Amino acid sequence: MATAHLDWSEYPPPEFTGGAVTVGNFDGVHRGHQALVAAAREQADRVRGPAVVVTFGTPPHQVLHPGSERPPLTTIARRAELLHAAGADHVVVLRTGPALLALSPEAFFEDVIARQLGARAVVEGYDFRFGRGRAGTNETLRALCAEAGLAFADLAQVALAGEPVSSSRVRGALVGGDVARAAELLARPYRIAGTVVTGARRGRTIGFPTANLGDVATLLPGNGVYAVRALVNGVSHPAAANIGPNPTFGEDARKIEVHLLGFAGDLYGRELTVEFVSRLRETRPFGGAAELVEQLKRDIEHATRVLGVSQP
Repeated sequence: MATAHLDWSEYPPPEFTGGAVTVGNFDGVHRGHQALVAAAREQADRVRGPAVVVTFGTPPHQVLHPGSERPPLTTIARRAELLHAAGADHVVVLRTGPALLALSPEAFFEDVIARQLGARAVVEGYDFRFGRGRAGTNETLRALCAEAGLAFADLAQVALAGEPVSSSRVRGALVGGDVARAAELLARPYRIAGTVVTGARRGRTIGFPTANLGDVATLLPGNGVYAVRALVNGVSHPAAANIGPNPTFGEDARKIEVHLLGFAGDLYGRELTVEFVSRLRETRPFGGAAELVEQLKRDIEHATRVLGVSQP
């Protein structure tokens, strides 16, 4: 399995060619994306070639509409890892620029899918659009594949609880703090990763030392206190996390603070990954340090029950 970062006109390594191709943003790699990769895997097996996923380094709409940038659900590296886990043999990350976005649907098909990737089959979701101005549809792709002698399959909408699974629905659940719902849509807990930075060190003085997370590149769930699992060097630790300001001490800045239950050690400067399990409560001010400490004790008890661990 390999990941290649390419300009649209570059040829991938030979092992990427001659298989089944699916193209999309794949942000979050949710259940719908996973079903699409599985369908590409089936087609790849039929044509005896690799299952290849083509995604974009920057979402095309952000290039076309400057100022529309927003934090992704997954970094490119994490997205590729998840796509491989879903069944992709190889992942192509196209560098998104004006030349790529200027390609007509026919030119994108002929240059990228047919010639450079040498596809023998193409698989897409029910609402796929491609090419300049998003002019290409599945019907366009079906006709182009038929003319080129390629197999084509489109996947029906994947739904959960009667509603379509989509990246925007995952995003909405996270912004609302419903990390349990996001996990259902993703088929795994939502996670963020960052570097532990120096904070106010106030947690140590009240008996609840926290790791303050910086440099998080992906979307943060809504403000609140959460039961989470913190991964340090691949080892999972039960934890509680607070996202938001600290109104008790008059702080307005939005922060991510993680208290690892029963953990002793220096985390400064190290990478920490946080998987969200359940939202415990909203962020709110308290009458002072003593009242906050009592609430934190209740939060820890609640988190241990949710995570199924013994009280440290």
